[in-house]
Amino acid sequence: MIGIGIIGSGAIAQAHANAFKEFEDRCEVLAVCDLYVDKAQVLIEKNGLKNAKAYKEIEEVLALKGIDAISICLPPSTHAEAAIKALEAGKHVLVEKPMATSLAECDAMIAAAEKSGKVLSPVAQNRFKTPNYRIKTMIQGGEAGKVLYAAVNSLWWRGTSYHDIWWRGTWDVECGGSVTSQAVHHLDLLLWMLGRPDSVTGIISNVAHDNSECEDLGMAIMEYPGMLVQFTASIVNHDELQELIFQTDRGRLSVPWATASSKALPNGFPQEDTETKDRLQKLYESIPALKREGHPAQVHNFLSVIEGKESLQITGKDGRAALEMIMAVYKSAQSREAVELPIANDDIFYSKESWTRTMPRFHQKTRSIENFTTSEITLGRNVGK
Repeated sequence: MIGIGIIGSGAIAQAHANAFKEFEDRCEVLAVCDLYVDKAQVLIEKNGLKNAKAYKEIEEVLALKGIDAISICLPPSTHAEAAIKALEAGKHVLVEKPMATSLAECDAMIAAAEKSGKVLSPVAQNRFKTPNYRIKTMIQGGEAGKVLYAAVNSLWWRGTSYHDIWWRGTWDVECGGSVTSQAVHHLDLLLWMLGRPDSVTGIISNVAHDNSECEDLGMAIMEYPGMLVQFTASIVNHDELQELIFQTDRGRLSVPWATASSKALPNGFPQEDTETKDRLQKLYESIPALKREGHPAQVHNFLSVIEGKESLQITGKDGRAALEMIMAVYKSAQSREAVELPIANDDIFYSKESWTRTMPRFHQKTRSIENFTTSEITLGRNVGK
C-alpha cells in the first residue's frame, strides 16, 4: 500500500483526493498539509480519508514513516522547494502545473529526482483524454496528412475577484497570468502533438483585471518547419471555448472533434471532399477510447511506476518543456522580437529572480485576502471533448 501525503488543500487538491480514492486498493492518503490546518481537516472530512491527519508543515509529513509519495497542490512559486525537499527525503512526487516558476527550478527538480531515484511527474491530465489521444495518434501516425497550420485557443473567463486571493496576480508568487495559469495545459498538448517550435513571437496585455500585475490576454505565433501555429491565452472570453485545430494537407482535425476536407475545383476554389472527410471520421472513431481519463488516469500511471509496472508517461522534462514555451512567450513580449528555442542557461529568462524583474506590472495589486468562502473551481470545458 502506497502512503500518500497531499501538500496544499486548495481547490485543485480535491481533484487529487478524488483520484487517489479511486485506487484505495493500492494507495491511501495518510496526510493533508496546509498552513491553514482547518482547511486540511475539511478536505480530510469531506473525502472520508479516515486514516489521514492534518499537518501544518511539509517537514512533518515527510518525517512520517508511512508516506511514500506526495502530491503538491501549492501556489506555483513553492512547487520547486516542496518537490526537492520531498525527493531528498526519498518520496515520489506528483506536482501540479506549472511544474515550477523557472527553468532553473525545473532543472534542480529533475536533478533531485535523478539523484534520489524517485518518480517526478508534473500534472498534465489533459493528455489522458480520449479526443486528445486520438488526434495525437492521427497526426503522428501520418494518416491524417501533414499539418500546415494550427490554432491553439486557451480561452477562459475569470472575474476581477479571481485575483483577490493573496498569491494570484503577482509575478513573484503566481509567476504569470493567463499564459502560465491557464494555457500551460494547451501548450503541453501542443508540444505533445507537434513537438517544440523553432521560434516564438508573442505579446501580452491586461485588458480587464485591475488587481493583477500579470497578463489576462496573450497571443503568439510559433514557427515550425513548413508550419505556423497561432496561440491565444485569455481569461476574458465569456464562452470559454477551448480548442486545438489542426489543418493538414488532407483536412481539419480538432478538439472538440470536428473534421472537414476540401478539394479544388478547376479554378482552385474549394469543393467538399466527402470521401476524405468520411475517411478521417472513420480513422478518428477507430482509435480506442482510453480506459481512464484526467487526474485519475495520471494517478494510475504514477502509482504503476512506483510499483514497477509501467514507464512514466509525463516526466520532469515534459513539465520543463511546457514552461520553456511560457518563458518564450514572455521573453518575446518583453523584447518585441522573435525568440529562438531552446532558451539558454545564461538567458535572463532561465532564472526566476531575473525574468520576473523584467516583466511589466500592468496594475498594482491592491486587494488581498487569505481565502475565498468557496473553493469550487471549473476545469477545462472543451479540451477533452
